Amino acid sequence: MSSSTLQAPAKPKDSAIKLVDCDIHPTVRSMKDLHPYMSARWREHLDSFGQRFRQAFVSSTAFPKATPQLARRDAWPEDGSPPGSDLAMMQRQHLDANGIDRGMLFPLFPRALDERNIDCAHAVCRAINDWQVAEWIEPEPRLKGTITVMAEDADGAVAEIERCAKLKGFAQVALVTRPIEPLGRKRYWRIYEAAAHHGFPLGLHNSGNNGHAVTGGGAPSFYFEEHQAVSMSLHAMATSFIIEGVPERLPELKIVVVEGGFAWAAPLGWRMDGLFDRFRGEVPYLKMKPSEYLRRNFWWTTQPMEEPEKPEQLRQMLDWMGWDKIVFASDYPHWDSDDPRHAFKIRMSEKEKHGIFTGNAQAIYGERLA
Repeated sequence: MSSSTLQAPAKPKDSAIKLVDCDIHPTVRSMKDLHPYMSARWREHLDSFGQRFRQAFVSSTAFPKATPQLARRDAWPEDGSPPGSDLAMMQRQHLDANGIDRGMLFPLFPRALDERNIDCAHAVCRAINDWQVAEWIEPEPRLKGTITVMAEDADGAVAEIERCAKLKGFAQVALVTRPIEPLGRKRYWRIYEAAAHHGFPLGLHNSGNNGHAVTGGGAPSFYFEEHQAVSMSLHAMATSFIIEGVPERLPELKIVVVEGGFAWAAPLGWRMDGLFDRFRGEVPYLKMKPSEYLRRNFWWTTQPMEEPEKPEQLRQMLDWMGWDKIVFASDYPHWDSDDPRHAFKIRMSEKEKHGIFTGNAQAIYGERLA
């Protein structure tokens, strides 16, 4: 192994956890996997009508993806089930092979967070949450769950957070990053208050189809454009949270931005700060500079990581962001997933490795990683 390849950190003396993966995608073989966790009413509804999203296509995405199911070719189970649907394969291929001590489940399929039928969305979210517990968390204690909630109905979302807070194994709350309105709007605040009350961070993985283009300039022509443009929507999301006053209202709320890169966050903070003196009369409730909220309340995952041609520039980006604000994420089993042994092409101290692979995640999730 070359000297420029990063090895997973040595086991910390003060913890049995040495490697935390903050983005693993489980999926169902089919919607029938959720039937045991749904009432007959919603099983019949989905069989008869399916799901309804704010998009042009009923059963496919707007762009052909790089690979089928967005997955690595070697991640398909032998029986042809979708990648991410076989726990034994995930254990063998990822958790065991890469020494993952804790993995954060992030269900993306089936989609429920942006279902247009509100009651159906709640039913599917609830089923996904119970499915995580029964099929993944209970048989594999290394895995921790994400509470999926439908944000457009705050009452229902809060009720689901309250329900799941009584269950074991959940570590965060997720909602779409591209909802009907920007996530900083007050219509969503009760959800954040419930999450903070129970000590849950928000895990905000780029997702959602609100009927608008991912970019601010219209619908892209290619998957290449759409894939890199998702970080633009996360710029808008982080800006909305800060400018609308969410972290001022809830200083204890932790926000983890998942699978959207991180190098853009520092210049975003600089730009907001540069405008703050001129516009602060419009937002008198902000007591700190925007970059200070960004620095205090936000964390970022490593995948997909910006990779400059000169490796030392990656270190500069991490210096700008703060080494304590970055957590490792593999994005398993997707085609662009990262192996923790080769994710970084720079030399790092043991302290820096420990922070990214372990300590920073422990600071976010605390006892929920136990």
